[in-house]
Amino acid sequence: MDFLPFTRPSIDEDTIARVAEVLRSGWLTTGPQCAAFETRLSELCGGRTVRVFNSGTAALEIALRLAGIGPGDEVITTPLSWVATANVILTVGARPVFVDVEATTRNIDLTRIEAAITPRTKALLPVDLAGLPVDRERLYAIADAHGLRVIEDAAQSFGATWRGKPIGSCGDFVAFSFHANKNITTGEGGALVLPDAGLAPLAEKLRLQGVTRHADGEMSVDVLGGKANLTDIAAAIGLGQLKHLHAFTTRRRALARRYFERLDPALELGLPLAEFEQSNWHMFQVLLPLARMRISRGEFIARMKARGIGVGVHYPAIHLFRLYRELGWREGDFPVAEAIGRAIVTLPLFPAMADTDVDRVCAALAEVLTEAVT
Repeated sequence: MDFLPFTRPSIDEDTIARVAEVLRSGWLTTGPQCAAFETRLSELCGGRTVRVFNSGTAALEIALRLAGIGPGDEVITTPLSWVATANVILTVGARPVFVDVEATTRNIDLTRIEAAITPRTKALLPVDLAGLPVDRERLYAIADAHGLRVIEDAAQSFGATWRGKPIGSCGDFVAFSFHANKNITTGEGGALVLPDAGLAPLAEKLRLQGVTRHADGEMSVDVLGGKANLTDIAAAIGLGQLKHLHAFTTRRRALARRYFERLDPALELGLPLAEFEQSNWHMFQVLLPLARMRISRGEFIARMKARGIGVGVHYPAIHLFRLYRELGWREGDFPVAEAIGRAIVTLPLFPAMADTDVDRVCAALAEVLTEAVT
């Protein structure tokens, strides 16, 4: 039986042909395909200005720089995310201030944010874990009340909605990722939705060495930029993927529903919130009943792999990594995120899966846990 990974991108033949055309064109780096990709993303984000980058991480970092975040500032975020969420705050010289998560949504606990605000707090950086949107009304009410910027880490929620509006169509800064494991991909890549079109020239300079090219062939550099531009090859993939966004999201929701139908309640797994109107179901994550298991999470993953099932871990709590421990965080600081981070596993979920693949995962899961639970 074929190995079933926890995710796999779906790239159609038209997209492959589009990439081949770009390769034959001789224009491989940032060019007309990137411009077309930005235009299409803007259309999907309510006409707001969008700029593309070589990763979602770069999009987040540049959002912080555009928001004026730097040394001495604090940015409130979640400890339950890919480590890039906190790393970019350190990269610009600011300090991440973690706030624990809700047990139900696994997103930042909005009721705890105000207690973490200090005179140094300049921004909120929430994450839509697994594609489930943070409550935007409550989030922006807090930000507005305290004069804070919001940088939405929507790396996992492209294609999700909030109260009927696509994520990215409103709000402050919104950063997306198009990594190979995301709901649509460019291989590697990201995008940033800007709150003000006037920020676009600076965003463009920051993504390519701070350079401004002039009509007479001269160039100038007046800011310190980096190398974060997207290639036309990647943008061509993205344009092909966007055609399938609705179908991909619909299929992911159907697969998630099937997991809820087929997972045995007797296994006592911690299930995600059953939300099918707004979440894009980027991942289907369950919490293992570790207290009842005779094996570790690592052994559980190995036994699933032996049965041809790929399982991921998304994510360990950020503040428990060595880098962050050395900055002062300790075990016990954020107990909800820590408990989730210890027990969470990501089950296979991607549009090309068949219904029978879900059944196969559920059967393997039941078999492994039946053997492992005391």
